[in-house]
Amino acid sequence: MLQISKPRLAAEPGASVLEAVSASELYAVVRSFLHRQFATIAFAVVAMLVLAAAYILVTPAKYAGHALLMIDMHRSQFLAQQQTPLGDLPVDSATVDTQIEILKSENIALSVIKDLHLDQDPEFTRPSAGVIGTAFGLLAYLLPSRPPAGPQSQTSAEFRATRGALGTLQSRTSIRRVGLTYAIEIDVQSLNPDRAAQIANALADAYVVDTLDAKYQTTRRAGGWLQDRLKELREQSASAERAVVDFKANNNIVDTGGRLMNEQQLAEINSALLQGRAQTAEAKARLERVQQILNAKDPDPASSAAATVTDTLHNEVITKLRQQYLDLSGKESDWSTRYGPNHLAVINLRNQMREIRRSILDELRRIAETYKSEYEIAKTREDSMQLSLSDIVAQSHATNEAQVTLHNLESSAQTYRTLYDSFLQRYMESVQQQSFPFTEARLITRATPPLAKSSPRTGFVLALAAVGGLVLGIGFGMLREIADNVFRTTEQVEERLDCDCLGVVPLVKGASKVLGMARAPSGKGASGPPRTAMRDQDLLWMVNDSPFSRFAESIRALKVAADLSKAIKANKVIGITSSLPNEGKSTIAMALAQLIAVGGGRAVLVDCDLRNPSLSRQLAPEHKTGLLDVIAGAASLADAIWTDPATRLSFLPAVVRTRLANSSEILASEATRRAFETLRATYDYVIVDLSPLAPVVDVRAMTHLVDSFIFVVEWGRTKIDVAAHALGAASGVHDNLLGAVLNKADMDMLGRYEAHRGTSYYNRYYARYGYTD
Repeated sequence: MLQISKPRLAAEPGASVLEAVSASELYAVVRSFLHRQFATIAFAVVAMLVLAAAYILVTPAKYAGHALLMIDMHRSQFLAQQQTPLGDLPVDSATVDTQIEILKSENIALSVIKDLHLDQDPEFTRPSAGVIGTAFGLLAYLLPSRPPAGPQSQTSAEFRATRGALGTLQSRTSIRRVGLTYAIEIDVQSLNPDRAAQIANALADAYVVDTLDAKYQTTRRAGGWLQDRLKELREQSASAERAVVDFKANNNIVDTGGRLMNEQQLAEINSALLQGRAQTAEAKARLERVQQILNAKDPDPASSAAATVTDTLHNEVITKLRQQYLDLSGKESDWSTRYGPNHLAVINLRNQMREIRRSILDELRRIAETYKSEYEIAKTREDSMQLSLSDIVAQSHATNEAQVTLHNLESSAQTYRTLYDSFLQRYMESVQQQSFPFTEARLITRATPPLAKSSPRTGFVLALAAVGGLVLGIGFGMLREIADNVFRTTEQVEERLDCDCLGVVPLVKGASKVLGMARAPSGKGASGPPRTAMRDQDLLWMVNDSPFSRFAESIRALKVAADLSKAIKANKVIGITSSLPNEGKSTIAMALAQLIAVGGGRAVLVDCDLRNPSLSRQLAPEHKTGLLDVIAGAASLADAIWTDPATRLSFLPAVVRTRLANSSEILASEATRRAFETLRATYDYVIVDLSPLAPVVDVRAMTHLVDSFIFVVEWGRTKIDVAAHALGAASGVHDNLLGAVLNKADMDMLGRYEAHRGTSYYNRYYARYGYTD
């Protein structure tokens, strides 16, 4: 069929691949992939299902006993809240995981084996290994093993039975945490449902007993250690307290109500000193005031100066003298007015007043002496207290230095006392725990004999096998797709060879040989053997014998492409080549030349494959004259060309009598060029069957003689890289390439690679145009 090159859709810059591919295109790609690899995927799924069925049949049924254990932290915290200052603390995930590992330990398993006598149960000592286990066991038996090491007791039958039961029990036991709770699931598989439930419960009970025993042993060891530690701390505490007492005695440190004696004395003397200084200052002030009045020599009793001395207010003598003075002063004033200031009575009054002032002055001097005595006494007392304070301060410095050492001794004694009290409390707690042990774990759901088997799970195994087979089949299919480095679609031809795909030639199945020979000669002269082509293969003559076949329609597409190219350039000589032999280039060349001849055109088919002239052997096996004779000048073209009268096809064979090593020089010679010039002048189309590109260089030598080339690739056989390399190495062929032909295509399989083939080739509308297979 004629292939029209369509512009390839390219994604816009920045667009992703998923955006460039529509949903329908993606569906078509997936559908075609599944269609192509259906057999591989189906085989993988069936194989996996068969293996799963065999596994289900040969694997003995097992039953799972399910028990639920809980770490009861609320009760343990209630019992322990009086024993720890931390109080109610939650249990973290690591604690629960630790309990799970304890449940999985060998101690618990060996305890269960001993209690239930599992070392005497054939199910656990000699379990059925299944097909895989039997194979590994046989392999281990055939391989040489080293002699066991260790004491003789480890090789005993009892020890081997116990270890075998231990391994079987651990392999059949599953212990896991339920979500983020404190619950722990214990699952045990066994061939006997009652046995499975019994072992699950035994594991839980053994864990509880082991926890109690471990706590009792830990508490007992801790109690013994604490007792020894208490004795040591008691001695250390007593020694530290004795050191404090001795140090106080040696340094005269006396504690009175929480304060040291020297501190108390220092406070008292300091207070007394302040009072003494106040008294001294007061006495000094009184003395200075009295002396100030005495310095006046003649104190006036009528004035308030003498009254400023405190003791004058309480002195009866001074009070009486002052009263007398005031009375005499009143009289003196009255009599002076009445009798005159110089009257004898007035003068007597003045003399009496003078005597009274002298008496008051004497009394003030006595008071001054008293103040002076009090001041000296206060000053002496102050000096004494100051001296005592200095002594106490000096003693306090020494006591403070000793107090540092005393504080260290007291701190050490207090530390030992605190440690002793703390260890004593812990010791009492340990004694209480020994008398009343408790465990955090309790069995909240006891295992009961299961009603249905737990393994193998038929539905799950079959579903898993089906999914695994599907994945495996798809994986193998993708590997096949990746490894399939051959031409399957026209898009591959156009993209990898950078040319148009002119047509898809279907594979013709069941072609048989039909012997026959045309009778009428085509050359001049009737003498000599007939120069006609032998029709010994249906495939070579199928264009003429089956004009409505898909094969003939595909060859017409090549003819149309050749006719269209004439409008651009001269296109009389068309070379047919391929990358490797046996890709059908000779058949395509014969069919194209035959189609042109049947349509009334003058066409000649030239066999230029001098290394392997397959067309010459098929069409003219007994002819003696051919292209080499024409090039050598031994015969003319008219004598060498053979014709089929039914199709009017002319054929120039390549009669090779011996193997040629210089075939490329022959084809590139001037004689060959002259022969092709004659063919150009005589015929409308010169169809040349060339040799393959990869093995020989003959085609490159003829590029100047050929107008355009048709490159044949075999569907499903031609390697993409080989064809691309061969065509890329022949630049003359690639530059003049008319297009490529996808030959021998399996049309049923082609529809699986190109979705549109399923609608253009495999539907009932195709037959309306008269085409047949």
